[in-house]
Amino acid sequence: MTYQDTLNWMFSKLPMYQRQGKTAFKANLDNSIRFAHHLNNPQNRIKTIHVGGTNGKGSTSNMLASVLQEAGYKVGLFTSPHLKDFRERIRVNGEMVSKEYVVNFIQHNKGYLDISGLSFFEMTSGMAFNYFWNEKVDVAIIEVGLGGRLDSTNIITPELAIITNIGLDHTQFLGDTLDKIAYEKAGIIKNQIPIVIGKTQGETKPVFQEVAKSLEAPIFFADQIVHSHYESDLKGTYQYENIQTVVRAIEVLKTQNFIIADTHVKNGLLQVVRNTGFQGRWQVLQQNPLIICDTAHNSEGLKVVMEQLMNLPYQALHVVFGVVNDKDIASILPLLPKNARYYFCKPDVPRGLDENILRNTFKEQGFQGNAYSSVNDAFTAAKNTAQAGDIIYIGGSTFVVAEII
Repeated sequence: MTYQDTLNWMFSKLPMYQRQGKTAFKANLDNSIRFAHHLNNPQNRIKTIHVGGTNGKGSTSNMLASVLQEAGYKVGLFTSPHLKDFRERIRVNGEMVSKEYVVNFIQHNKGYLDISGLSFFEMTSGMAFNYFWNEKVDVAIIEVGLGGRLDSTNIITPELAIITNIGLDHTQFLGDTLDKIAYEKAGIIKNQIPIVIGKTQGETKPVFQEVAKSLEAPIFFADQIVHSHYESDLKGTYQYENIQTVVRAIEVLKTQNFIIADTHVKNGLLQVVRNTGFQGRWQVLQQNPLIICDTAHNSEGLKVVMEQLMNLPYQALHVVFGVVNDKDIASILPLLPKNARYYFCKPDVPRGLDENILRNTFKEQGFQGNAYSSVNDAFTAAKNTAQAGDIIYIGGSTFVVAEII
């Protein structure tokens, strides 16, 4: 099998939540545990840091990886979803896993995968653990896929766990209140393992404190302790919270014999994109007109991004926008500017919401714009319309951004 043959097999044979939604979700760890056992439990042979939360876990994971790389560590990084290439999910010191490794891993384990009923993410998590073990990384940063307690990654015992914040996302799986979601996210807290909480929230703080106390896990609320003045090459205003979280995590790691100097923190935060290849977060694609994309896709994330967008000077605002079909559109409509021209589109995944349905939903609430059959058609129309002093914003879904960058 070629690399493309291998990808085609993976995407067609293994249920993938990002593409299919609820039918790909597994509500237990049985498959992950069995597959790890099949691979001789590579996750138990490496040091790990576990990162969960509703928003910011990708940025936090990449920032932390960058800092540790600056400190001289060989760092594995497992994140999801990918934007352009599956291999973005699995990196060592910023370098994507090789095509050959992906092909060989699938070929070697295909007999097991054919009969095991694994989801795409369960398989990918096992691949990542195995690769990091083969590469003899010093530490691997493992981003939670969805939730925490029942996430495929939650078979590790990390050196440190991090939960960035809690918002109302994936409520069909995690619960419809912040405290219920916090309980699911708190599932990554382990016995006597330190936990850093990025954002103190009234509804979730008691949940984290209770779980941490029951497991004798030292707990740290980053925003109550850290008042950092570090800058990052990730320019979204929301990154300030993530920087605080990373700085507090570094302080905890330093008590566990990690050697990290202030210069490593400073340089690591300033060179995240170069060190890890991270993309899609308040990413400026062009000037005059200013073109910005961001993967924020739930109400908490979009609120902050829209506030930053509206503080920029512009003559006219153009918004290329698409969502997936299980998105709670009612929760995000109040956050979006009505003084913009919208270019509604359907991301090219099975879960993508039809562009005409999206346009009609928006128009009922007083928004103006047209529907386009693809993200690229919408983007082209926006570029053809926009003038030098305008802004084009691209977002609503990770999959919309992925088709542009």
